[in-house]
Amino acid sequence: MKKFEDDLNTAIITTKYILDRQSPILFVFHYDDGSWQFSGPEEDLEDEDYRVISLEEIIAIDASVLEVADLPYEGEAYREQVDFPWIINTEED
Repeated sequence: MKKFEDDLNTAIITTKYILDRQSPILFVFHYDDGSWQFSGPEEDLEDEDYRVISLEEIIAIDASVLEVADLPYEGEAYREQVDFPWIINTEED
């Protein structure tokens, strides 16, 4: 099983829908500054829809994010449903 190189207390960005378990994590982005975003299917979100939690908390919500723990900077991973495999896109693709 992969694991994140970042400290588990690292702050990440997610949405209130994921935090409240109303939506699955379907999209992951690893910014070039090392930060992470974990999103669901919602579009056109407002600033108030986002939340900052720890990497440890997002793993507790959905441990399958460990499968993309080695995502390079500026890389993104997405899937159509929770039980679907992650599809990885990087700048080199």
